[in-house]
Amino acid sequence: MKSKKIILENESGLHARPAAELAKLAAKYACNIELVVNEKKINAKSVIAIMAAGIKESTQIEIICDGQDEDEALIAIEEGFKNKFGEDK
Repeated sequence: MKSKKIILENESGLHARPAAELAKLAAKYACNIELVVNEKKINAKSVIAIMAAGIKESTQIEIICDGQDEDEALIAIEEGFKNKFGEDK
């Protein structure tokens, strides 16, 4: 199991488009990928679960990857958050 804490920098939070991008990215990996937000675990492969969490800007998120490709998944998901899932483009 690998984990990393980050701060969400998207000004409008994880609304529909970035939530969909996150879920699409997470689905590429075989490992389980969860986000821990305010002590709640969220399946990162579910757009609905991500959106239902209502994650706002400046929220701390722990990314947890557990499984065969956890290292690659954690790097990719962290990079997605750093790039704001394309929100600034």
